[in-house]
Amino acid sequence: MMRQTLPLAVASLLVLAGCAEVSEPRDGPSTAPAASPPAGSVRPVGEPRVLATGLASPWSIVRLGDADSTLISERDSGTVVERLPSGRLRDVGVVQGVVHAGEGGLLGLAVPPASSGSARWLYAYLTTATDNRIVRMPLAGESGSYRLGDPTPILTGLAKAGNHDGGRIAFGPDGMLYATVGDAGQPSRAQDPASLNGKILRMTPTGGVPRDNPSSASLVYSLGHRNPQGIAWDADGQLWAAEFGQNTWDEFNRIEPGGNYGWPVVEGIGSKSGFIDPLYQWPTADASPSGLAFAGGTFFLAALRGERLWAINPGSTITAQPYFTGDLGRLRDAVAGPDGSLWVLTNNTDGRGTPGEGDDKLVEVRLDVSRAG
Repeated sequence: MMRQTLPLAVASLLVLAGCAEVSEPRDGPSTAPAASPPAGSVRPVGEPRVLATGLASPWSIVRLGDADSTLISERDSGTVVERLPSGRLRDVGVVQGVVHAGEGGLLGLAVPPASSGSARWLYAYLTTATDNRIVRMPLAGESGSYRLGDPTPILTGLAKAGNHDGGRIAFGPDGMLYATVGDAGQPSRAQDPASLNGKILRMTPTGGVPRDNPSSASLVYSLGHRNPQGIAWDADGQLWAAEFGQNTWDEFNRIEPGGNYGWPVVEGIGSKSGFIDPLYQWPTADASPSGLAFAGGTFFLAALRGERLWAINPGSTITAQPYFTGDLGRLRDAVAGPDGSLWVLTNNTDGRGTPGEGDDKLVEVRLDVSRAG
């Protein structure tokens, strides 16, 4: 199928689990954005450049290489779309078993860093008729002719719901596969050691438990999460995650193996013994955080309800600066692009946004890397 593109130039255990994208923050202290970017931080410059248009409820971006194609998941249809280096779009295929309902469908995509040639795999986090699961599929062909093989389940049986499905997957610098799993609408799951929901998981590429996990018998890497959707590693290999709050605070967390991040007992900074506080928080109207990228020493966070791109500087004091507020609408994902750029995915056709001309889009944002320390 040919797709239309633009030219390249162009909190307690009884708390109810509402959706942060539509709820209003309660009164309370706020972590205010920085008045201006700190010295040495990387920041967006210029206007975003449109790389592709006509995407339907897109969710995740996977770049296969600077000179290769980029793959994009479409949540509702289960389609994997290929953007060629020329800017043309084509459908690679539909992932078998995807059943869209609410926030579920075809969600995160990932490719192992060393995946190439006949051994190339595409991993996907998806909702089926009975569960959320992770599968991997052979990715055959080359740029302009990629095709999907039959899926092999890596992890099955994750509870699904109309919201809080999590869904981000990524390979870490250690070669392990990480997955964010929401509480699927039941907050108590986040503190239940017998449940994989409300957790960040770490597994081998075939779904096994790594021997150096916090528990040698469990995929759980951290717990006490409501609906995490953004994960990225800094230059030192430290994992960070962004998480939807309920009514008050969205979170930016430094993830420690075996750490408990408090949901549903704590939302945001609670200073409660036994739980790890976020190092930055936003009122839910300012963020509803989804995809997270690390580029040039700075994190970039795609915000849905907040309709902005947050640049987060993880120094001794974490600061955050908003960009493009309201210009692009809802933002779902962000990844590092070629030549000091950031690629950002809009999300205005998912039923909650207001689609504009050409939505949804993949856009490129130039970064002022000369400021990097």
